[in-house]
Amino acid sequence: MKSDWKKEWFGNIRPDILAGLVVALALIPESIAFSIIAGVDPKVGLYASFCICVIMAFIGGRPGQISAATGAMALLMVTLVKDYGLEYLLAATILTGVIQLVFGLLKLGSLMRFVSRSVVTGFVNALAILIFMAQLPELIDVTWHVYALTAAGLGIIYGLPYITKAVPSPLISIIIITAIVMFFGIDVRTVGDMGELPDTLPVFFLPNIPLNLETLSIILPYAFPLAMVGLLESMMTQTIVDDLTDTKSDRNKECRGQGIANIGAGLMGGMAGCAMIGQSVINVKSGGRGRLSMLVAGTGLIILVVFLSDWVSQVPMAALVAVMIMVSIGTFSWQSVADLRKHPLSTNIVMVATVVVVVWTHNLALGVFVGVLLAALFFAAKVSNYMHVSSTLSDDGKQRQYDVVGQVFFTSAEKFGESFDFHEALDKVVINLDRAHFWDITSVGALDKVVLKFRREGAEVVVEGMNKATATVVDKFGVSDKPDAIDHLSNS
Repeated sequence: MKSDWKKEWFGNIRPDILAGLVVALALIPESIAFSIIAGVDPKVGLYASFCICVIMAFIGGRPGQISAATGAMALLMVTLVKDYGLEYLLAATILTGVIQLVFGLLKLGSLMRFVSRSVVTGFVNALAILIFMAQLPELIDVTWHVYALTAAGLGIIYGLPYITKAVPSPLISIIIITAIVMFFGIDVRTVGDMGELPDTLPVFFLPNIPLNLETLSIILPYAFPLAMVGLLESMMTQTIVDDLTDTKSDRNKECRGQGIANIGAGLMGGMAGCAMIGQSVINVKSGGRGRLSMLVAGTGLIILVVFLSDWVSQVPMAALVAVMIMVSIGTFSWQSVADLRKHPLSTNIVMVATVVVVVWTHNLALGVFVGVLLAALFFAAKVSNYMHVSSTLSDDGKQRQYDVVGQVFFTSAEKFGESFDFHEALDKVVINLDRAHFWDITSVGALDKVVLKFRREGAEVVVEGMNKATATVVDKFGVSDKPDAIDHLSNS
């Protein structure tokens, strides 16, 4: 346990520090932009990013994953801020953290196993597209200098690794592009143009609102969606970072950490946040692997904006746009495009639907929900096709045995019922279930109908071979062994 702790903190010191500095610079304009989206002062997003990033460095479940204020969360805050103000937003942020903490304690992070790979791929591709689209305002109606600086930044980012990998190329790109702009006095949009940077450190305080049920009724409808979207984006980001680093993370610990981090952010004047795919990819691709990179990113952010704001405000947005374009290109799963020809149609539909819904609505939770729903429907339809019923007739022609193979549930129940011939004159019918499994009340109802229809035709029916789970469901919900079973069939 101690060796794991040392490895997570001090197993990658130099790359972690440099990667953290790159992330800190990239976090500044995004945190300001997300504050503007939510309708609050820029310092609210900056304080949130600092608090969440630092807290997650110590208690998060995924070393190297960057958590801060995010656009997905900011979009959900707009109405609350507009109608009730900042104090209620801070209270909602604290409640968001409490909900996430409860989810972590209940170990609900394991629910991520129900999200298929095609949904994750669609989510990643959609995020890459949204990250790129978010850069377009910085590239529209601007002078040629912006395009030249952005192109130069990309050239450094992709070209420098061929010369040396001793330092992260995004960091060198930001430094060089900033130096060029300052030396030649090029008039382009800078970080300082995004909004006023704070000049003081955040302080602890409680939101100045009444603590009663009316307040709870106001903030809960915002806090719960914030908690769900935050956990969803964090779990998705974990999956991506796990793949990039070939390591495993603790989802339930991440849920608890996100909860505590958001409680801390709300008590320090910050908005709710979660894991950031873009910044996490920047961190990993810049060499960041451990918790130290997260700590450097958070503390570096607050030092830069509070104590070095005069310098940071001169960083051209073109330099950061180049970094984010790199993130977009690196995040997008280009292999998934080539796999469209090889993968099953259902898999492609799930992936594309997730991309379309997320990009169209900018709602990550809705996109993932649609993807998971489609994947579940396709899976249910596919499994139902593997259920079949065969039969053999005795030599005297008076008894038939039906052998059921496969899974019987709501999508295959109708097919199951249509597999029997109720008009055949038989004395006895045997339904063998030793290779079948009945899952729900729909399948039990279908079995009841089959048994009762044969009995109504005068045949003796024997159901045999039920496994323990099937027998439990049949005993609990079945009606074929009840005194009024035939009447039940007539009524249904």
